[in-house]
Amino acid sequence: MIKKYFFLGFSLIIHLSLFSQLVVNSGQTPLQYVTNNLIGPGVTVSNVTFTGSATQIGEFSDATSNIGFQGGIVLSSGAVTELVGASNNTTAGQTINSGISDNDLLSIAQSVTSNPSSGNINSTDDLASLEFDFVAVSNVVSFNFVFGSDEYTQWINSSFNDVFGFFVSGPGITGPYASPAAFPNGSVNLALVPNTNLPITISTIHPGLNAQYYVSGGAGNALNGYTTPIPITFNVQCGETYHFKFAVADCQDDYLSTAVFLQDDSFFSPPVDITLQTANGTDTIPEACVDANVLFIRSECQSSLPLAVNFTVTGTAVDDVDFILADSPIILAPGQDTAAINIAPIVDGIAEGVESIVITVSYVDGNGDSLSISGVLYLADITPLSINETDITAQCFNDSILLTAIAQGATGLYTYDWLNSSSDSTQDIVSVNQNGVFDFLVTVTDACLGAITDTVTVTMIQTIAIDTINVGLTTCQPTGFVSVIASGLNGAPSYSWTGPNGLNSSSSWQNIPSGWYYITVDDNVCSVSDSAFVGVLNAANAEFTGTPIQGCAPFDVVFQNNSLYANNYSWSFGDTQTATSADLTNVSHTYTGPFGMYTVQLVAFQTALCSDTAYYLIQVDVCGCTDPVALNYNVGANVDNGTCVYPTPIVEAPNVFTPGNDGNNDAYFLSTKNVVKLELVILNRWGNVLFEKSSIDLVNDNPSWDGKINGVIANEGVYFYKYTGYNISGQEITGHGFLHLVEE
Repeated sequence: MIKKYFFLGFSLIIHLSLFSQLVVNSGQTPLQYVTNNLIGPGVTVSNVTFTGSATQIGEFSDATSNIGFQGGIVLSSGAVTELVGASNNTTAGQTINSGISDNDLLSIAQSVTSNPSSGNINSTDDLASLEFDFVAVSNVVSFNFVFGSDEYTQWINSSFNDVFGFFVSGPGITGPYASPAAFPNGSVNLALVPNTNLPITISTIHPGLNAQYYVSGGAGNALNGYTTPIPITFNVQCGETYHFKFAVADCQDDYLSTAVFLQDDSFFSPPVDITLQTANGTDTIPEACVDANVLFIRSECQSSLPLAVNFTVTGTAVDDVDFILADSPIILAPGQDTAAINIAPIVDGIAEGVESIVITVSYVDGNGDSLSISGVLYLADITPLSINETDITAQCFNDSILLTAIAQGATGLYTYDWLNSSSDSTQDIVSVNQNGVFDFLVTVTDACLGAITDTVTVTMIQTIAIDTINVGLTTCQPTGFVSVIASGLNGAPSYSWTGPNGLNSSSSWQNIPSGWYYITVDDNVCSVSDSAFVGVLNAANAEFTGTPIQGCAPFDVVFQNNSLYANNYSWSFGDTQTATSADLTNVSHTYTGPFGMYTVQLVAFQTALCSDTAYYLIQVDVCGCTDPVALNYNVGANVDNGTCVYPTPIVEAPNVFTPGNDGNNDAYFLSTKNVVKLELVILNRWGNVLFEKSSIDLVNDNPSWDGKINGVIANEGVYFYKYTGYNISGQEITGHGFLHLVEE
């Protein structure tokens, strides 16, 4: 048999008492505070340090303290001795003024955006910070705390948003807050409002926000308000070293104490956990084939050694009489992290009511500390399987009638099967849309005692009905109507129409436009609904086409009017021009630009209040030269028609130059106009090329001969030149001639 298990977790029980005098003592070393007043079973600590005044840390005690803990450590932004007294003590927090700040606490205070003054917080003061390294024997570490402040409640949502944090760093943790060099991935803050990501400050827990965690100050201490005891549980890697930092500080001033109370011995890591599994998913099993398992689970880093887990069994049920359970102890062998024992009930046929089985597990951890946890399981007499079903009398046709049948007795391990339905739960939804008596079968099967079948009966006795809906078609103007006739009414009916014309509450509706109309008729018992469509007699219909739909301006477009049931037409051509006509003859219009998409509109009128509108798009182009460097460039053209005209290239060549270095006519070059590329060649009388160069940048790199051959100025005489030039359109110009080189 396949069993579905329900898991019940157990933890240490904390007994709280309220309203007595708080007692605070100081004078221990930071290590003594941690080892004597904070650390519980399963955790070892090292490298304990404290930042702040020695008067800002102490141990507190009182079995009936209204803080909620019988004892532990307290950290305060003021002297811890000032926490004792009445809650109206306004001197708490005036004696430190240390000037010690903390950037992480400042960041947390500024992050509370629900506080409208968070942007005004720019400093912290009077830091009290307790830090240590620790190693846990399991994968879970827990502790309990209370946060309190004398800033309550006057300074809620102000810049005096006193703050604290619990920062953990180590393997598997990466966070935004600072951590020691040995833990390079930063730390995370665990001091959060339960089940949220909000850091705890006086502005996130107070009477107006998360009030379930707030306690108003009493006679037992000097704080104006504080939180309920809040547990913290976080995951670690057992056997690895982690770093923890408890920190509290004032915000924006050094006045009025804020404190954190840490419960005595609550920072612990349980080496063994206990879990109960029951096949029926509850904490009660019947005297039948339903049993339970007790699981003992330990962390991997402890599983290398054998562990004997001792347990005792108490309660009103008797072992070997009401149930069978293995004897204590349970042994976890090396390498084994989970062991289980079975609780099997004994069917005795005696009516004994509900009996309890209390399992208490005791063990000693690696530090020699004793720890015990308890869980309770209940054993109930088995009763015959039955079905508690509810018959239904309905007076309104309904597509979602809820049927309910709940099994009772037997083992509690039920399956449900509704005939002709996919439902497998205690409820099913059916549809009944006619009068009569209808039976719906449900079969319940118990895991041990088999199946039984029962019937849920639905009696439908609706009397109200809509017999007729009369509809009158509308003309182009709102002249339609609808009316309804209902029968089987129980009392005076009410009518509710909805439609394009709004609402109406009578049995008929006159002078309405075309559309769907929905009617609901109600009487004293039920309601029925229906709908009707009001159509239109020969409504105006605007339709037209245009030819051509695109061209170069100016061009004519002929519009063909194809409208129906209209006698007057209004045209808008999309270029501010309009026209009217009284028949279906073609309409012509000339588009002159500018280029763009023009929306043509035709309104076809039957009467002034009856019309239809149609639209058509015409693309108007301006054709011409679109090249900005052309002589005939058309800035308004969007289509190039190949008509661009470009300037004629011009080249002028001098016939004399005097090379040298006197700065006067020292180089030979050509003057150009409308030329974008030029090649210059210089030859002697025998046709030998002395200089050759081409360029496409005639402003900065015009071909120029300095008259030299191999670095020496050529002899005086006649030389020849030739050139080839091009304008932007690729038009070519060539030329040649001679030049005189004259020595200076």
